[in-house]
Amino acid sequence: MATIINRVETQHENMIHDAQMDIYGYRLATCSSDRSIRIFEVDKNQHKLIANLVGHEGPVWQISWMHPMYGTALASCSYDKKVILWKESDRGQWVKFYTHEVHASSVNSVQWSPPDAGLHLACGSSDGNISILSGSGDDKFSFQMIQNAHTTGVNAVSWAPAHPCGTTLDPSTKDYDLVCKRFASGGGDNLVKIWRYSEEKGSWEKEAELKGHTNWVRDVAWSPDTGFTTSTIASCCHDGKVIIWQCKDLDKATWEN
Repeated sequence: MATIINRVETQHENMIHDAQMDIYGYRLATCSSDRSIRIFEVDKNQHKLIANLVGHEGPVWQISWMHPMYGTALASCSYDKKVILWKESDRGQWVKFYTHEVHASSVNSVQWSPPDAGLHLACGSSDGNISILSGSGDDKFSFQMIQNAHTTGVNAVSWAPAHPCGTTLDPSTKDYDLVCKRFASGGGDNLVKIWRYSEEKGSWEKEAELKGHTNWVRDVAWSPDTGFTTSTIASCCHDGKVIIWQCKDLDKATWEN
């Protein structure tokens, strides 16, 4: 039975849309329609506000922690069409260090890739496009765009594990060194789509299109690798349904629900 160990009074002035713990479970970030992001240090039944990040000009929908091997940083997306990257300075202060402004409508979802896949941030927008920010060091980023990923808007993105299924927990496995950049997206066209980066072509390609929902797909979540040889995605929809999708061989891209 789960018990409540801490209640965080965020002092946000409007609806909270997302809350994310960092990988260590010591810091909590929240974002709200009040256009702010707040960061707390959390220790058992205690918490302390350490930063109030203000820079967006509309409701902030989602946040995502960068893996610490690349630094202490956070991405946020907003109705204002922007993605902002924030980082903690050597003095412990949080500052805005990069703004991504390429979308023509609200940016609804952001997520950093698994660290072994490199430093990449997928951004899904109501304009129907997905942009992928890629870091090259020294706070420099380039991006690629998947045009018309979902014709009526992108609501969610979620990365696949970087290594083949069943190998992440055992680096001695022969296929462990195979790294692939792949993620799922959900949109207003009732579809879940799988995207894979082609190293040969240097571009993102649609690998699969999953049909089963009858309304907007609101969120998607790709399961971490837990040692099984099957890939699993969960998607939830405005139609009130959650669908579990599974694929035994990603190279064949044959998914079942």
